[in-house]
Amino acid sequence: MWKGRFTQDTSSLVQQFGESVSYDWRLFPHDIAGSIAHARAQKHAGLLTEGEFSAIESGLLAIRSDIEEGRFEFKTSLEDIHMNIESELTKRIGAAGAKLHTARSRNDQVATDTRLYVRSQIDSLSTAIRGLQRALLDRADLYADAVMPGYTHLQRGQPVTAGHHFLAYVEMLERDVARLSDCRKRVNVSPLGSGALAGSTINLDRLAIANELGFDSVTTNSMDAIADRDYIAEILFVISLCGVHLSRLSEDLILWCSAEFGFAALADAHTTGSSLMPQKKNPDVCELTRGKTGRLLGNLVALLTTVKGLPLTYNRDLQEDKEPLFDSIDTLHLSLAVNTEMISAMTMRLDRCAAAAADPMLLATDLADYLVKKGVPFRHAHELVGKAVAESIATSIPLDQLELSKISEHYGSDTAEIFQLQRALLARTNPGCPNPLIVKQQIERWKNHLAE
Repeated sequence: MWKGRFTQDTSSLVQQFGESVSYDWRLFPHDIAGSIAHARAQKHAGLLTEGEFSAIESGLLAIRSDIEEGRFEFKTSLEDIHMNIESELTKRIGAAGAKLHTARSRNDQVATDTRLYVRSQIDSLSTAIRGLQRALLDRADLYADAVMPGYTHLQRGQPVTAGHHFLAYVEMLERDVARLSDCRKRVNVSPLGSGALAGSTINLDRLAIANELGFDSVTTNSMDAIADRDYIAEILFVISLCGVHLSRLSEDLILWCSAEFGFAALADAHTTGSSLMPQKKNPDVCELTRGKTGRLLGNLVALLTTVKGLPLTYNRDLQEDKEPLFDSIDTLHLSLAVNTEMISAMTMRLDRCAAAAADPMLLATDLADYLVKKGVPFRHAHELVGKAVAESIATSIPLDQLELSKISEHYGSDTAEIFQLQRALLARTNPGCPNPLIVKQQIERWKNHLAE
């Protein structure tokens, strides 16, 4: 590439240290699409004849087929996917191939390829997230009426339904899809034509190239276009946050599947046993999901650390953007796929959920609300219920069986109604509450939304 300037061959160690084709080879369909669009613009500018353009296009498409079918030999001596393809093209079609690099640099070439790759992966990840949402929605629908405790500080708080709990994760994942969609807008801008950092005196039609590649617009500052890796940092953040959501779901399932909770059971296909303890059934998918989230977070921090001190424009450090990007995308894809399969096959143990939800302490707040409706200030009502809770604990008498009127004259003979679970859930009529009727309405809304 630069033999005119140098008098020594590149050291083999430097080649080994600097090559990226071992991982950036996966950019090949985007590199070829970008090269064809660039060559078409060269033809329109009079830099290529129709015959030369046809040779370039057919040659690039043949190379793409060879790569797809595993017949292409990548050479680390050529450093990256860009030079591997261009070198092979020139070898196959001759001088026309050597014209392809006119008016572009590997700097704007790799920026274009990476944007195209990220855009395609955004679409693919969005589809995968939708699949997990559907699996969760199916569980929510199946267990819409199953009452179970809701927790704060991992202590029983108030009653909810399993359907409501599953829908919470559907909501989280919807924000992930929205973030991906928003990120796509900033990704979908073409840097091709920015050259090494200052464009070129050979002015190709950047807008035509962008349109052919499906970009919404072109970058408006050549230096920023070359140096920008914000879009990679952004998708790594979105991936990391989606991973955090999967990790939180995993933690819930790990707890639910424990003997202490016993609320759920995972299929044998999604669990493993112990090499020593024959009784064990371990939620390895959940644990691995939780563990891989740390990897996603690490990839984000690695990229931010790489770019934080770089001056404009291109610096070779930026080659380090791809391995974290590829790894995070691969990791999230697999995590989404295996979690979707696992959720689709899991079951809830309704007897254990019901037994836990029968704890009258879950309705202590409802008892305070009962006093408030009788005109007792909430702080005083909170204190009165707290005394009742303390009495229940001290005497081992369930809260719903205490003679509450001995604690305060504000308690009437109708307090027994407060401890009816279904009544308590149906009393919650505000949007977003675990009222089974509202939950079912939300389930139908999500079915319609995900069917669109």
